[in-house]
Amino acid sequence: MEVLELSVWKGDWGLPSIDVECLQILAYAKFNGISLKVNTSGNPFNALNGRLPVLKSSSGTFDTVKEIVQYFREKNYNTESELTEKECAIVVAYDVMLKEKLLPAIKFIWWLDKKNLDELIRPWYCKALPFPLNFYYPGKFERQTREMFDTLYPNEDSVDAIENQVYSEAQKCLTLLSTRLGDLEYFFGEKPTILDAIIYSYLALLLKVPLPNPALQNHLKACTNLVKYVSRISQRYFEYEYHNYEQRKAEENSQKMKSDSENDVPNKRWNQFLAGIFATLAMVGYAISTGIVERTKKGRHSAVVDSKMLEHDIHER
Repeated sequence: MEVLELSVWKGDWGLPSIDVECLQILAYAKFNGISLKVNTSGNPFNALNGRLPVLKSSSGTFDTVKEIVQYFREKNYNTESELTEKECAIVVAYDVMLKEKLLPAIKFIWWLDKKNLDELIRPWYCKALPFPLNFYYPGKFERQTREMFDTLYPNEDSVDAIENQVYSEAQKCLTLLSTRLGDLEYFFGEKPTILDAIIYSYLALLLKVPLPNPALQNHLKACTNLVKYVSRISQRYFEYEYHNYEQRKAEENSQKMKSDSENDVPNKRWNQFLAGIFATLAMVGYAISTGIVERTKKGRHSAVVDSKMLEHDIHER
């Protein structure tokens, strides 16, 4: 039996890959039950044309989504075989729409949003890539993204203006997807197709990455049927990655709560000590303000005088 070897960008955050195209091929393979030897990599340097995904087979090497999907179809792995011509046309239309509306938004979020880039994206790539490529590729991807937006928006000088347009188009796209899915399990009914592989690859990446600036992510989370859609595919077809991440996240949260609890012990004791001092001072202040202390002093003084008078009287007698 032929061994198909697929090299993809490594995954994180419960996803088998953090790249849209790699995630699309992985999902398509899962939907079709294609057996693959998957190599997760953080180094596309040695890959054909320096990009991922790459599929190696006895028939050759393929490094684009179109070529890989076409090869799968030639091997009779084809979820589209039952689709009508109209549905096939819908697949093409949605693929184009996502590339025009959502892909630029994801690129902007990752490589032009300074907060996301500095706090999450660049550190992730610097950790995932081997030295010295971890200094080269993040800068390369950022430059490529800037060049892409210079081409898409040649008349816009402001990054904020570009951001507003990109986010607006992406939000409309997400709303349209949510409306189209409705209460369906998958976009063409009860079975996933290539359209689901395409849409999942965008939505999962947008939803799962813990972005410091989650503006567009929050809009997606408001589309609850899309959130359930992503979770459903992740749990059914990428169970290991999904549960492994959820377990790790639960353990991290538990450890954090334990650490916070331990840190609270000395603080609690100090607060109790301060509260005791405050209570004592408050009682003393109250006693002084109401004259209790003064009356007590006078009472003690009167008792001393009476005692001396009594002693004097006894002595005279």
